[in-house]
Amino acid sequence: MPETDEEGTCSAWPAEYHVAVKPSPVIAAFVARFKSVLDYLMLPVYFLLHALYVFVQGILIKVLKPRPPPERINRPYARIAVIGGGLTGVSSAAHAVSHGFEVVLYEAADRVGGIWAHENETSGLQLNSLLYRFHPAVCWKRAFPQRDEILGEIEKVWKEYRLEERTRLNTPVRQVRRVKRVSPDDECQAHIRSPSQWYINAGEDGPFDALIVAIGTSGEPMWVGFEEMPTKVDRHRSDVPFRAVYTSSSPKSKRAGKKNGGSAQKAGSVQKHEQWTYQGPILHSSQLDHATPEMLHEKTVAVIGSGASGVQAVDCTLSRGADRCIMIARKDKWIIPRNVIFDVCLSAQPFGREMPFSVMWERFLALWQYHGVEDLVPRRGIFVSTLVVNDDFLNHVRAGNCVYVRGNVVRLTTDGVVVDVRESIESGSSPGIGKGVHEGMHPTGSDSEKGGTSPEAQGRVEFKADVVILATGYKHPSLSFLPQELFPKDYERPSLYLQNFSTEDWSVLLTNSAYLNAIGTVGHFHIGIYTRILLTFLLDPATRPTAKDMKLWVDAVRFIKRGAQGGALGFFTYMELLMWILTFHVLRPDRWHWMFFILFGWDVCPDDERLVSFVDKGKQKV
Repeated sequence: MPETDEEGTCSAWPAEYHVAVKPSPVIAAFVARFKSVLDYLMLPVYFLLHALYVFVQGILIKVLKPRPPPERINRPYARIAVIGGGLTGVSSAAHAVSHGFEVVLYEAADRVGGIWAHENETSGLQLNSLLYRFHPAVCWKRAFPQRDEILGEIEKVWKEYRLEERTRLNTPVRQVRRVKRVSPDDECQAHIRSPSQWYINAGEDGPFDALIVAIGTSGEPMWVGFEEMPTKVDRHRSDVPFRAVYTSSSPKSKRAGKKNGGSAQKAGSVQKHEQWTYQGPILHSSQLDHATPEMLHEKTVAVIGSGASGVQAVDCTLSRGADRCIMIARKDKWIIPRNVIFDVCLSAQPFGREMPFSVMWERFLALWQYHGVEDLVPRRGIFVSTLVVNDDFLNHVRAGNCVYVRGNVVRLTTDGVVVDVRESIESGSSPGIGKGVHEGMHPTGSDSEKGGTSPEAQGRVEFKADVVILATGYKHPSLSFLPQELFPKDYERPSLYLQNFSTEDWSVLLTNSAYLNAIGTVGHFHIGIYTRILLTFLLDPATRPTAKDMKLWVDAVRFIKRGAQGGALGFFTYMELLMWILTFHVLRPDRWHWMFFILFGWDVCPDDERLVSFVDKGKQKV
């Protein structure tokens, strides 16, 4: 098996692949013409497919949608705390109550919706909504719905499944206390037991039998403090675009502050800060709603970051009148088309790592997606990091509206960004930055002030920019509120049982909160499947795994995927996820009679006397 380097490129074939990946200009032109003709011919087909999609959604709702719970569940099978009010948390809670489990949903914000409640109005799904049916009750109107429609579906499920009265808004979870069960539980209202009781914060809602952590992988916006970037800004507000103030995080400004003895700055010092610090608007990509056409009209915008939020920022700013965008990319991301068939096929790779045949996907993308801008093809494999799904960004580069710069940001200036440039790509040619965007070499640092140029400054270029957008992503939410004994050494996230259960206690489920990178979707039917696996553990003691079993599963996956870039469980495909769920049943015959419940949600209803009797018998055997 070929080894991978730190960028994820297979060492056995990188050189020959990256030479062969560039088609001739004639072939690239033919592919471009063929795609435009095909798009035109497919318009009637797309219309019919959309009508069929709406019809199919109706069938899925009829067959798979669980019945909303009664106004009161008289005999809940167990009590579950759900932490996080995004689509994963709302969907998990809705599945639980529909099957007769009592839940309390904790959300730190003043509304449900999770990360979508803080996104821009123009933000939308990258994947086709067919792959984003986070609950069977969802019915999309568009193939690629935007923020408001997504939030509408989340709130619809939240209300229909009577979660409003079960939700604690404006309640951040700061502490979760675990109490191992050592005696019959008289205090808990549930009719079964789990390995532990769970208390949230001060324990005002009483003990819970299980815990679903649905905080996701995107927390607060990540503000990278580049040198000469304004520091006195309210970074926690998303309603105001930031403008530079005369303060700086540079060593010079700190020395100036010390020279003034910590007192108020003199006029000369303020002028000096004004000379150093960037003077234009600085926004995080989550604030694009405030990048108005008036702010962007005929302006040059520097976008720092090349992920999905950076690509969206380029689309958004150009559509609102920006004259030019400069994307500064530290690492390249693969950009794949918005095509449901292609996306499903790509996520169906069962191994979740670079394989010899992975080069076929990469060569196809280089020809079909990157024609005319082949220099943008990433040098690392496609099964290494989360992909960007977009149809417009590469067209902006082809048209010369966006300059793609590979390099690292060194610092900001009063009117631009200094970049340590490795390569610059414009209109498909490399190098070559024209039309007034490239202002030439500007040596930086102390050596330039003395009249010399340091070797480190030789590759540095200053790009003039009227607006700077930080597409630097979001912080990874912390799990510090959970007891640390849940994650022993070598079994921290993402190295969890089925990638979602703590190996120390199966009553802790971390749906969509443990993965790092993937090809697939976070908002699909696996949310319900994982929730029902937890419910099955609560209902039937015979199905429960031991800590040894769960660690053995993690070790087995590590062995099978040894050598995978980023670790065995650091990257996975959706097909791989489905294989884990199938082996969960196949290897344990005592779980077979629960298969239809876990996969489809059938046969478990609230206050079922037959099931209550079964649970009581199981409780006596524990």
